[in-house]
Amino acid sequence: MSSRSPARLRVAGIGFLNPAPLMWDFEHPPLDAQLALRYQIDRMLPSECATRLASGTADIGLIPIAALATTPGLRILPGCTIASKGKVRSLLLVRRASQRLHELRSVAADMASRTTLAHARILFRHWGNPDVPFLPAVADLDSMLERADAAILIGDPALMALEERANRFERTGEELIYHDLAEEWYTLTGLPFVSAVWAAAPGSLLDESVAEDFIQSRDHGLENIDALVAEWSHRMPLSEQTIRAYLTTNIHYILDDECLEAMKVFFRMAAQAGALPEYSFSISELASQRG
Repeated sequence: MSSRSPARLRVAGIGFLNPAPLMWDFEHPPLDAQLALRYQIDRMLPSECATRLASGTADIGLIPIAALATTPGLRILPGCTIASKGKVRSLLLVRRASQRLHELRSVAADMASRTTLAHARILFRHWGNPDVPFLPAVADLDSMLERADAAILIGDPALMALEERANRFERTGEELIYHDLAEEWYTLTGLPFVSAVWAAAPGSLLDESVAEDFIQSRDHGLENIDALVAEWSHRMPLSEQTIRAYLTTNIHYILDDECLEAMKVFFRMAAQAGALPEYSFSISELASQRG
């Protein structure tokens, strides 16, 4: 028998650095104890969040937006996102300098986010290499490049790869090119790279206060960046400067009109590239545009 209170909503969250501001109220006083009476938080990979919603084992999840095209009935909670309006640093395509993009024969890919892989497939189509195979791989740059011409790294492993870039060159002497996929997407479309949104499971009944809880948590998180930097600098071998820049400059947390337009373009281009089934959403499906 489950110990979960029937009154609590099950939330599928992500253990990476980038959602940290979104989770502030759920993890810090004075509101964490109050919210714990209403929400049960579990942490997992982004792809697992979408699976939980699809299976009905979570009520709310921070999902890769690609899941909206593959799981009928998901509804977007307004206000919050994980996006980037330029360079993001945590979504990388790394290739050997000796091979150009259209010459790559295989890409070892961290499968943690289907959204990133769909964005990458769109970009490879633009680069003239639409059918290059993506090989599922553990997120370790050295082992990925042993079995493929390039590697896709997502989230914290990508940040670590950038941090170790100089050390790796000294160790191996191999010249690599590091493509920031969000920056490449912005160059191609002029729009933000939208990675994830909070979504409600099909058939779940949520009142407007749920979205307000998540928006308020985001706002409080952005007001407490100094505390988050201090916390995460002890959890990850990254400098405080790197973490601060990532949370304040690289990641955009407000689901604004520009992000909604970017999502529409992404779904259209992903369908054209064969990366996702056709999908469209109406802005009117969002309960509110408050951000």
